[in-house]
Amino acid sequence: MSALTKYLRWDTAVGILLIAVFLAGTGTTEGFSDTANLSAALDDTAEIALIALPMTLLVVAGQVDLSVASMLGLSSALAGSLWDAGWTFELIVPVCLLAGALGGLLNGWLVTRIGLPSLAVTIGTLTLYRGLASVALGDKAVADFPEAYAKWARYTETVPGTFVPYPVALFAVLAVVAAVVLHCTGFGRSLFAIGAQEEAAHFAGIRVKRIKLALFMVSGLVASFAGIVYTLRYGSARADNGVGLELVVIASVLLGGIDFDGGRGTLGGAVAGVLLIGLLNNLLTLNDVSNEIQVIVTGLLLVASVLTPRVIATLGERRHRHAAAAPAK
Repeated sequence: MSALTKYLRWDTAVGILLIAVFLAGTGTTEGFSDTANLSAALDDTAEIALIALPMTLLVVAGQVDLSVASMLGLSSALAGSLWDAGWTFELIVPVCLLAGALGGLLNGWLVTRIGLPSLAVTIGTLTLYRGLASVALGDKAVADFPEAYAKWARYTETVPGTFVPYPVALFAVLAVVAAVVLHCTGFGRSLFAIGAQEEAAHFAGIRVKRIKLALFMVSGLVASFAGIVYTLRYGSARADNGVGLELVVIASVLLGGIDFDGGRGTLGGAVAGVLLIGLLNNLLTLNDVSNEIQVIVTGLLLVASVLTPRVIATLGERRHRHAAAAPAK
C-alpha cells in the first residue's frame, strides 16, 4: 500500500484524470479529438497557461497574485489606446510589458516592504489596475491590429507539422524552463523553503524579500504579455478583457496539486491542471453547455482542489494517531 501511495500522488491523479477526460470526450463527442478542435482548445488556454507559470512559483512560495487578470486587461487597454493614438505595434509591446513589470513591482513592494499580505494587496490592485484600464480606453473597443502579428495568436496558425498554436508552443518552452528552475536549482529550493517556513528560510540566509519581489514582477510581466496575446487573438482591445480569469488561473494551479499554503507541489501538476480545465471547458462548449455552468464547474474544481488534500491529510493524521494509540499485541 505504501508503494501505491508513493506513486499515486495528487499531481499524478490529475494527469490520469486529464487522460480520462480526453478519452471520454473522444468517445462521446463528435469532433472533440479533431486536430482543429484541439488547436482551438489549446489556444483558448494560452493566456491562462502563461499566467499559471509565475503563479505556480508564487503559490509555492506562499504568495498569490489576484491582480493578474486586471493586469491583462490593463495591458490590452493600453495597447488599444496607444494603437488608436497612432503608435507602432513595435513600440506598444515594450510599453505594455514595462507597465506589467511596474504593476508587479508595486505588488511586490507592498508585500515585502510594507509587510501586507499578498491576498489583501492583490485584491486591492485587482481593482486599481482594472480602473486604470477603464481610464486608458474607456468603454470603447479598438480593433484592426496588424495582421502580421495577430495571426500568430490564433489557433489557425500552428507550429509546422503540429496542431499546436504558437502561444501554446511558447508556453511549453517556458514551462520546461520553469520546471528546471523550480525543481533543479537552488532558487527553486529557496521557493519551497520560503513557502514551508518563511522565517526559517530567512535565518538560513535566503533573501526572502528580494525573491518575492522578483516573483511579483515576473507575474506582472507575464500577465501583461498575456494581455497582448489575448488582444491579438480576439482582435479587440477592451478594458474589460480577461475579467474573472484570475480565478481560472488559481483553480488550475491548485487543481494541479500546488498547496495554497506554500511549500509543496510540482510544475507538472500545475500544467496538468491547466490542460484539464481547458479540455473540460472545451468539452462542455461542444455539448452546448452555457458559460454560467462552466463557471460553476470551475468553482467546484477550485473548492475540490483546496478541500480534498486537506481532507486526505486529516484522515491520514487521524489514522496515524489511532495506530499510535492502539495497544501493542
